[in-house]
Amino acid sequence: MSLLVDIEKDFGPFHLKVAFETSGGTLGLLGASGCGKSMTLKCIAGIVTPDRGRIVLDGRTLFDREQKIDLPPQKRRVGYLFQNYALFPNMTVEQNILTGMDRSLSKAERQKRLSEILDRLFLTGLGRRRPSQLSGGQQQRVALARILASEPDVLLMDEPLSALDSYLKWQVELELMDVLDQFHGPTLFVTHSRDEVYHFCSNVCVLEGGRSQPMEPVDVLFRAPATLSACLLSGCKNISRARPAGPASVEALDWGVTLDCGTALPERLSHIGVRAHFLRPSRTAEGPNAIPCKVLRVIDNVFSMVIMVATPGGDQSFSRLRLELAKDTWAALGDPQTLYLSVAPKDVLLLQDPK
Repeated sequence: MSLLVDIEKDFGPFHLKVAFETSGGTLGLLGASGCGKSMTLKCIAGIVTPDRGRIVLDGRTLFDREQKIDLPPQKRRVGYLFQNYALFPNMTVEQNILTGMDRSLSKAERQKRLSEILDRLFLTGLGRRRPSQLSGGQQQRVALARILASEPDVLLMDEPLSALDSYLKWQVELELMDVLDQFHGPTLFVTHSRDEVYHFCSNVCVLEGGRSQPMEPVDVLFRAPATLSACLLSGCKNISRARPAGPASVEALDWGVTLDCGTALPERLSHIGVRAHFLRPSRTAEGPNAIPCKVLRVIDNVFSMVIMVATPGGDQSFSRLRLELAKDTWAALGDPQTLYLSVAPKDVLLLQDPK
């Protein structure tokens, strides 16, 4: 089962332009707040009407501006999990779930399916409770149960873990993974969390300023992000403006060094990135791409040490690098005031302007 989305919506100062196609599995829509992730879901669900483009679900056209097709939300077979779950507070768990079920079914069939869904989502025994009597994780499962009761062809999940306290998230993540594993249609998972993308999604589409970047496998986003925004969203902390310095070398403008990257440069190179765990510290200039650094601050974390250093670059606020070391590794270095950080050429992330 596939979902094709190719739409535009003009909001004046904000222009949404999104295009991707997914065929099963979970696709992450990753981006900062205000980039258009939730608006994309609303367009797919039929809550917001795009100005241009089309939306096709498993060969069935939900929206096509040129053909004047715009199915109402209730005919799209789209399951939409809102951030706040949108449960009816005056209804019990059972009543909430029944609102999503086909009313043409017999009472006996509705009760049978209700029992199956309660059991499937570990809600047995909670049917008579109201949302206010449930934990955050239980509320989420009720909202999912109501969606699944409608037998949707696609699931839209709008930051499903954002309303949960941190101590609840891990258990709810596991439960949500089980639900998604049993759903055979495509799922769109909106988030601004790199961890959630890594845990849940097989592919990811980065959104920036209302525009989507090409869809790619999640491992590519973390191994070799193509753009600055994708690199930042993947969690990379060390970024510098860059320009070519040779066929396979770059000048890191903010760090004041030239690095060998071991490969041809992209056409629109604008920045480079280096993940903290790829930096190798030493007291002397050893290894490739050795960068002389002054230690600025040492932060003692629970299980590691975070080291902030200044490179030879001019503006100290932009010339800093961050690395994280095991406590015994830092202790073995002897708490130095200066360091050399080396990075293998293959670990220099080459980032280009997506425009």
